[in-house]
Amino acid sequence: PMPQRFTYRRRHPYNTRSNVTTIVRTPGNRLVYHYKKKTANGAKCGDCGATLAGIPHLRAIEFSRIPKHRRTVSRAYGGSRCGSCVTQRILRSFLVEEHYIVKKVLKQAAKANKAQAKRQRVKPTKASTKAKPAGKHAAKK
Repeated sequence: PMPQRFTYRRRHPYNTRSNVTTIVRTPGNRLVYHYKKKTANGAKCGDCGATLAGIPHLRAIEFSRIPKHRRTVSRAYGGSRCGSCVTQRILRSFLVEEHYIVKKVLKQAAKANKAQAKRQRVKPTKASTKAKPAGKHAAKK
């Protein structure tokens, strides 16, 4: 017997990624093509590019059809950034805030030191100003 020939069932005659098929035997003992769906890569972290855990790997349309509690993770940046990147972001913002506070405190301390030094400086008296020798130009006159 001759082997059975297969024809695509849709009007797309090229063997492309969007036209992948498998051969399936029907209950009537015929071999036919079944079209395979494209596999999804899944959501990736926007910072490091790692695949996000707890989020299903679905095509865009299927993903839009599932409820929100399955599309995200209940955490800040859930469904957008991975846990380690969120930790880094929180740490970075905390350290930046600490840096601003330290700068502010140092500035206040410097201002206080300057004011204290100004208070400690001795004001010159009138007698000491008269006793000063005249400059070079005053001597030539």
